[in-house]
Amino acid sequence: MGLVRVEIIVNVLKMDALLEIIKKNKITGMTVFKGLGCGVQYGTPEYRENDTSVIELLDKVIVMIVMPEEELDNFIKHVEKGLYTGHIGDGKIFVSRVENAFRIRTGEEGQEAIVPGNL
Repeated sequence: MGLVRVEIIVNVLKMDALLEIIKKNKITGMTVFKGLGCGVQYGTPEYRENDTSVIELLDKVIVMIVMPEEELDNFIKHVEKGLYTGHIGDGKIFVSRVENAFRIRTGEEGQEAIVPGNL
């Protein structure tokens, strides 16, 4: 199996919960970006179809993780369960394939480049 990149976009208030899920799943590396954004509801607390009069950009956090594909399903299940409220704004998860990864310092590539090893 290969590598996948998981990008999780959530409200900043959910970051602590997400970090706890990442820790429990023994994820060893991530990159975090601060951002602004909105979903189909344009940043409003309720979705009103055809109401595009105002777009409110909300504080978001984007967490990017590259991980072995075989760990993906279990990790996604934990993220969905841990962040679910059933309300607008629970977040989004995007998954894409990663062709390869390289650890510059050691020359390792593939899964060896993303897991603890030659620290």
